[in-house]
Amino acid sequence: MLGPVILAASRSDRMRRLISAAPVTKQVVDRFIPGEAVDDIVPIIEELTGRGLELTMDVVGEDITTPEQAAAARDAYLALVDRLKELQLGERVEMSVKLSMFGQALEGGHELALANVRPVVEAAAAIGTTVTLDAEDHTTLDSMFAIHEALREDHPQTGCVIQAYLFRTEADARRLAANGSRVRLVKGAYKEPAEVAHQQKHEIDKAYVRILKVLIEGEGYPMIGSHDPRLISIAQELARKAGRKPDEYEFQMLYGIRGEEHLRLAAEGHRMRVYTAYGTDWYGYFMRRLAEKPANLRFFVRSMLTKG
Repeated sequence: MLGPVILAASRSDRMRRLISAAPVTKQVVDRFIPGEAVDDIVPIIEELTGRGLELTMDVVGEDITTPEQAAAARDAYLALVDRLKELQLGERVEMSVKLSMFGQALEGGHELALANVRPVVEAAAAIGTTVTLDAEDHTTLDSMFAIHEALREDHPQTGCVIQAYLFRTEADARRLAANGSRVRLVKGAYKEPAEVAHQQKHEIDKAYVRILKVLIEGEGYPMIGSHDPRLISIAQELARKAGRKPDEYEFQMLYGIRGEEHLRLAAEGHRMRVYTAYGTDWYGYFMRRLAEKPANLRFFVRSMLTKG
């Protein structure tokens, strides 16, 4: 299993320096992260929305060590909101945020992250869009869910992410489905111990289906984060049986992976949202994309061997 090895490498400064210095790295990274600044990704936003897709934007960066860096992350998202307002695309483009970027891991981090993310949520609401709180490793989740609940008091469309591989997630899904939350379900992309998470793919897949059923039969808005054709088909069937209309759930996939499937689902009348990341601190995000799918790793290694 290469996934755990890659995830361990995502925390290694030595591997970060090695991979960042490889001549071919930028070419490969661009497949998943199409720009470093907001101006770089405006053409991507316009192209994808013009083809009937919706987006969720992620300004990548997780290694926040000072309150000043956390404030800078907040300001980067506020700049994105300003640009979406200029483009009049608030109804088509939302944002995904990692609370680690907003200072969650610092001293007093829970209060700091809430204080930093709140103005982003408020600015997003003002242009007709919303924010989804990304899930990170299991030690951060109680804080994330508490911040999610606090934000929903004034902005009930604020979403959150749950991860199928964690043992706790089915209970979290039942609670969130009952209170009408917007919830993105993903398999999970962090290295977690066997005490808290399934380790085998077939167990994760079974958990994903159980949790998906809870969300689709619940009172909230399910966001199905998967590239797996079998899980997508199961989701479609569950939605049909539950009597959900096409605008009562959506599919989400990553930029750079299965692009033709994005367009196929949109053409069939499904809401299809592309998770699109940009920024300079791309390393952790990129390594998790490699860990999630062997084909991504093969693509990178082949490029290293043939173009390096």
